[in-house]
Amino acid sequence: MSTLEAPVSRGTQQQGQRGVDPRAPQFNAIVTAVVLVAILVTPTPVAIALTALQAALFATGAIRGVQKTPHAWAFRTFVKPRLSAPTELEAPEPPRFAQAVGLVFTVVALVGFAAGVLLLAQVAIGFALVAATLNAVFRFCLGCELFLVYKRALAARIA
Repeated sequence: MSTLEAPVSRGTQQQGQRGVDPRAPQFNAIVTAVVLVAILVTPTPVAIALTALQAALFATGAIRGVQKTPHAWAFRTFVKPRLSAPTELEAPEPPRFAQAVGLVFTVVALVGFAAGVLLLAQVAIGFALVAATLNAVFRFCLGCELFLVYKRALAARIA
């Protein structure tokens, strides 16, 4: 079991399932926000490369889970040892969904760059930057909230 994962005793998951230290996605959001700002302020060829890199990072989080990303490794290795244990863990599904939402925005940005529609690329990166900044500064995960809305809508549709 990694130091990012541990049995969840409280929160949104059942006993025995693994959870995510809520500070790890916040750390991820800080790094992501820095990359997204760099995309907006660098020349287009560099912005395209950074956007492709960020899309790959989002894809890793969406496909493999937030515990398996380079950001999670950096958090476990450099940040977490300097922190006290979290008071509770969160379910990994909402942050994973948030990574998928980020992936959609970076893919739209890549399409914008490829089509020569710089404004589309910049707006897509801007939306991703707003979401990352909300998480980095306020620990408010917009993608996680969208996940909960999706789950509620799905439950209502089934009922």
